[in-house]
Amino acid sequence: MELDIQCEEMSPSRWAELLSAMKSCKTIRLDDCNLSSNNCEDLSSIISTNPSLTELKLNNNELGDEGIEYLCKGLLMPSCRLQKLWLQNCNLTSASCETLRSVLSAQPSLTELHVGDNKLGTAGVKVLCQGMMNPSCKLQKLQLEYCELTADIVEALNAALQNKPTLKELSLSNNTLGDTAVKQLCRGLVEASCNLELLHLENCGITSNSCREISAVLSSKSSLIDLSVGDNKIGDSGLALLCQGLMHPNCRIQKLWLWDCDLTSASCNDLSRLISAKESLTEISLIDNNLRDSGMEMLCQALKDPRSRLQELWVRECGLTTACCKAVSSALSMNKHLKVLHMGENKLRDAGVELICEGLLHPNCNIQSLWLGNCDVTSACCAALATVMATKQCLTELDLSYNPLEDEGIRKICEALRNPSCNVQQLILYDILWSAEVDDELRALEESKPEVKIIS
Repeated sequence: MELDIQCEEMSPSRWAELLSAMKSCKTIRLDDCNLSSNNCEDLSSIISTNPSLTELKLNNNELGDEGIEYLCKGLLMPSCRLQKLWLQNCNLTSASCETLRSVLSAQPSLTELHVGDNKLGTAGVKVLCQGMMNPSCKLQKLQLEYCELTADIVEALNAALQNKPTLKELSLSNNTLGDTAVKQLCRGLVEASCNLELLHLENCGITSNSCREISAVLSSKSSLIDLSVGDNKIGDSGLALLCQGLMHPNCRIQKLWLWDCDLTSASCNDLSRLISAKESLTEISLIDNNLRDSGMEMLCQALKDPRSRLQELWVRECGLTTACCKAVSSALSMNKHLKVLHMGENKLRDAGVELICEGLLHPNCNIQSLWLGNCDVTSACCAALATVMATKQCLTELDLSYNPLEDEGIRKICEALRNPSCNVQQLILYDILWSAEVDDELRALEESKPEVKIIS
């Protein structure tokens, strides 16, 4: 049994009703429910008396250190079998870390701890690392985003990693680590016995100076399949260093996020080789890099390579125009693997989207999700989009937000949605003006096709 409630104010009677249901739940999710330390006493009792409970999610509640102290009493009971604990943005401080350390040391069932967006600080997380070093700790996933960590945390983290072969996912994004600390962390990861699968270092103050060490992790850890270094100014020189590790035969990377990394079209030659030759790579995000049309054309050439297995390409806000759309269309007509294409925030215009639609209509194309928000398109290209919607049953998600489609364009899209062959299940239309009559049409369409969700 699963209890999944979000964004609900808890009256005493409602809470009492839910407590009764929780006694047999395997999963409890209560995000954004205005819970406090008072509720944690009850939850502690549930944790200790319900051996079926394996996942507890309490994100975005003001639990505070006092609340965690109550929770941990239940977590420390021998009857507790909890595996996944989410406490993101719960107003915790370093004071909670001593209690959580006890849980890590004593509770081998706990495999996931998500405590991001809490002011734990370096001192607090050092205490958590002590708990991780206990042989009883079998933690596999540790999420520490936005925890006000500094470079001083790395020594403790490396010591924990050396003793924790079970750890598979480590997220340290949005902490001011800097190059020196990231280099030290990477050297520790190369030597560590853990088979790390996910490493997230977004917005950690990294430059090209750290990229040789990150590259060494990529080439030495074949287990690493998910790397995110977005929102770090690594530049083209940093990307070239990363690609040395990414192209290594040991590297089995699947998901690579490089958004807002100060990349230009100069990086696209290396990225193209990666997309062509690295068959394990299925998802790449290049959002908010100034790749421009020349860079996108190189990426499209790589997508046409029969070896490419890329399934998701995110190139939102990359300085693209109509000029690259012929290359995109050609790539779509030859690539059977690409499922998700994000091209929003680029000035593709009507002519560009019409060219893309030609590629989308090709029998080889299997796009499921297409994002074209804020691409300077008007009702003039909606006939082409409507044809794609009515023809390509693989297309299930379409974003046309922030485009001046007006009544004429929206009516064409509605007509396509009514077509029995159309399989679009989610249509995103943020910030588009239409008349009351068209609004009535959209609501009627949702009623007649309840499987269709129109988000506006």
